[in-house]
Amino acid sequence: MTMVLPQIAARSSNWWALALRGIAGILLGLLAFMMPEITITALVTVFGLYAIIDGIFAIVAALRGVRELDRWGWMLVEGIVSVLAGLTALAMPLLGALVLTWIVALWALVTGAFEIGAAFRLRKMIEGEWLLMLAGFLSMALGFFIIARPGVGLTVIVTWIGAYALVAGVVTLVLAFRVRKWANEHA
Repeated sequence: MTMVLPQIAARSSNWWALALRGIAGILLGLLAFMMPEITITALVTVFGLYAIIDGIFAIVAALRGVRELDRWGWMLVEGIVSVLAGLTALAMPLLGALVLTWIVALWALVTGAFEIGAAFRLRKMIEGEWLLMLAGFLSMALGFFIIARPGVGLTVIVTWIGAYALVAGVVTLVLAFRVRKWANEHA
């Protein structure tokens, strides 16, 4: 507790920054609900830019590997594919949205499979492992659902992002006002 008080005191003069973060989260959440197409476009744009930047760094690392006689071929291929994927996402946002949706679906499938596997291994050690297995099945069901209906899946992804941003924004805004109150009481 003694370590927390100085941290709160240091941040108390910046309560307004927390409040602005909270408001930004709330606005993002509302935007995601009211205009999902803008949220999808933003996601695809961020994905495209990330893929391009990641690819450039992979290409640079591969070219440096040539000079140092390291294995560099696969990293060069990865970098080129990443740059091409990023450019494709930016040039053809619908295709980028579909690819992003498939990535989330595959992530859900792989995560679910690992959770089910872990539940089987934990079965002999703990009780309640069925909860982890249930989570795995739900994750895999989500993955199959998104693969079967990518348009609806993309809407689900945007809705989750909106819900998260809205809840996190409200929580952060409440925290900001609590920090302000604490600072006023201890000024």
